[in-house]
Amino acid sequence: MARVNLDGNSIPMLAICMIGGGGFIGSHLCEKLMAETNHKAVVVDVSSEKINHLLDRSLPWAHRIEFHQMNIKSDSRLETLVQTTDLTINLAAIYTPADYNTRPLDTIFGNFIDAIPVIKYCTENNKRLIHFSTCEVYGKTIGSFLPEEYRQDPKYFMLKEDVTPCIFGPVEKQRWSYACAKQMTDRLIYAEHAENGLKFTIVRPYNWIGPRMDFIPGVDGPSDGVPRVLACFSNSLLRGEPLKLVDGGRSQRTFLYIKDAIDAVALMIDNPERANGYIFNVGNPDNEVSVKELAELMIKAYAKVSGAPASSLSTVDVSAEDFYGKGYDDSDRRIPDMTIITKQLAWKPKTLLEELLDVTLQYQHKTYSRAIERELSKPSN
Repeated sequence: MARVNLDGNSIPMLAICMIGGGGFIGSHLCEKLMAETNHKAVVVDVSSEKINHLLDRSLPWAHRIEFHQMNIKSDSRLETLVQTTDLTINLAAIYTPADYNTRPLDTIFGNFIDAIPVIKYCTENNKRLIHFSTCEVYGKTIGSFLPEEYRQDPKYFMLKEDVTPCIFGPVEKQRWSYACAKQMTDRLIYAEHAENGLKFTIVRPYNWIGPRMDFIPGVDGPSDGVPRVLACFSNSLLRGEPLKLVDGGRSQRTFLYIKDAIDAVALMIDNPERANGYIFNVGNPDNEVSVKELAELMIKAYAKVSGAPASSLSTVDVSAEDFYGKGYDDSDRRIPDMTIITKQLAWKPKTLLEELLDVTLQYQHKTYSRAIERELSKPSN
């Protein structure tokens, strides 16, 4: 039976160039495309590790997925791949907060300069582009500048794609290099649309989490690497170490299960008439907790998964400068307004935070616990 979109029209088979498609988001999107559609995935990345389970030539979708190992900074093959596919999805980014003030040049180049050729190729070849931005482009919330009595009202922290201003810290706070680079990319895409007719959709993820997110330092990533909060906390749980709460874990965030997020992206792919020209917040405002509360929930979930007593797992407060280095700054809350994506794509998140943490920590424990045990059992020099 032919698949139809939200307007009842048949969905044609698309060849999709997925830049950065071998990572966390790309691997889940590839699984969705292979299992539930007839689209073809042309994956471009420096590594295929997270999609290797999909590349076995004996699998029924083998003819619909291919991997091209390349660094888009220097590989001329990229233009041909954009030219010969129907849709480009740009997932490539430097996205770990620990890098923003320690590697600001790489952050700016990786998130703005390297995106320029992708946008240019799509415009020149009349190809549709789905570009992954970030909720960090909004910067600080209006609420963070208001007197304390106003700070309990969510309307001052609600982020709207077509209304909310982008408020960043001073230049010396290099943590905002990522948000600035992403915002400039958004503005370039919109300018190409306005002046040259680029067909685009911009996605602003709000803390998508789930299996295969980031890496565990010393196991499948650098031992001195600092991944995002879910993997940082997972690493500490696996090692039986205290979970480090930056500035006490006061910042509040909303978290979205990766499977729910991928459902939203699939709707964007299959409904171009409803998605072109739009910027979409993709998050779950019902899953808002402080980072400290997230740590407590993860401790509870990991104790259930691993059998370790929750009393043996703890947290410790650290300063932002000690953890991230000089130049760190952040927003206090980020709550996505969901009006536009609900209206255009009839999408709503489904998975509660406790449920998605259970699934994710089951994966983390199953995937990494033995490797961590072997590492910890090695005699110290």
